[in-house]
Amino acid sequence: MKIAMVGSGYVGLVSGACFADFGHDVICIDKDPAKIESLNAGIMPIFEPGLAELVTSNARSGRLSFTTDLAAGIAGASAIFIAVGTPSRRGDGHADLSFVYAVAEEIGQHLKDDVVVVTKSTVPVGTGDEVERILSDAGLTTRFAVASNPEFLREGAAIDDFKHPDRIVIGTEDEWARNVMREVYRPLFLNKSPILFTSRRTSELIKYAANAFLAVKITFINEMADLCEKVGADVQDVSRGIGMDGRIGSKFLHAGPGYGGSCFPKDTLALLKTAEDYEAPTRIVEAVVAVNDSRKRAMGRKVIEALGGMDAARGKKVAMLGLTFKPNTDDMRDSPAIAIALALADAGVEVAAYDPEGMELAKPLMPDVTMTPNAYAAIEGADATVIVTEWDAFRALDLERVKGLMTAPVLVDLRNIYDPAEVRAKGFAYSSVGRV
Repeated sequence: MKIAMVGSGYVGLVSGACFADFGHDVICIDKDPAKIESLNAGIMPIFEPGLAELVTSNARSGRLSFTTDLAAGIAGASAIFIAVGTPSRRGDGHADLSFVYAVAEEIGQHLKDDVVVVTKSTVPVGTGDEVERILSDAGLTTRFAVASNPEFLREGAAIDDFKHPDRIVIGTEDEWARNVMREVYRPLFLNKSPILFTSRRTSELIKYAANAFLAVKITFINEMADLCEKVGADVQDVSRGIGMDGRIGSKFLHAGPGYGGSCFPKDTLALLKTAEDYEAPTRIVEAVVAVNDSRKRAMGRKVIEALGGMDAARGKKVAMLGLTFKPNTDDMRDSPAIAIALALADAGVEVAAYDPEGMELAKPLMPDVTMTPNAYAAIEGADATVIVTEWDAFRALDLERVKGLMTAPVLVDLRNIYDPAEVRAKGFAYSSVGRV
């Protein structure tokens, strides 16, 4: 089956490469000539473990190709996936659907074959209806249907998530479209991956509801962490204790500096705006967004406290280990590190940082932060070292070496990756999240 993937960003590139690996003939289409040129040269626009190898092997086999020509790219395709960006719109927080609708209009201008047009981008309820209207107004003589197929990919584990999904959600009331989508996902269906067919609007809402619920879990355990610090409890034991309940589950119950990335911040905002438009307010999600925004800055204050308070912190140096919003990605979008660095800069603290993948993208976002070639270079001469992102490279630091390099042995562990007793035994003043 030929599949056209319009948009070669994170979702489009990962999905296209995985579909090609299943044996489909996939062409990824993008307006950016430089991106397509780089992809044809085997250079990835994003960091995702295993993606470069997957793209290269399937391109070499002839199952995966790249073009800027949408008309040629969609010719003969049985399914056209729209996987362009839907960033938060300035001013009101709604998802910006201009790219989605522009692609739909261009498809309408060039479509010559029977096809299922699939929204893979994260879109609000009713987007598929508008895409269908745009295609209908184009006066097409070919048969088409519009389906929703949201992605549930975790950055840093996207390929495994695609190939071993918890579920595949497909929203369409058209039986012909359902059959086409069954063929698209037949390799996964043979592996017993559950496919949930719903209405298109239901499918669109499932994606937002899922991300909002996960954001609620993260924010809940972060608030429990604050309470643990006040009452002398251990948030990690609290997490284990409640996570062992099958109704709750253990995932997304790791206390930290707040959520960031490409999905949770914009999707929770978009859900709030959709709920507002339909006069069905989601008060829990409203609280989650507010708490998460304030938490990031609060983590900066936590570091300042570890330095002895606002007056004592001025003029001191802090080493920040990890800048991306999570490990195994170069994504800096809404990373807690940005707010933490700003809080430290406002307090007159010098910041040196290291991240295995995110420093190039971090530089323009954090102009006052000095980027260093490795963790120990950042730590040298620091009055405190702060672990912001739990990269594996930071889990086994040589603490004796760290202590020797620092002006003062203060370790602030915002991801709780170290054992407090072990660190304190090395002579450090140690601060973590939700642990006394």
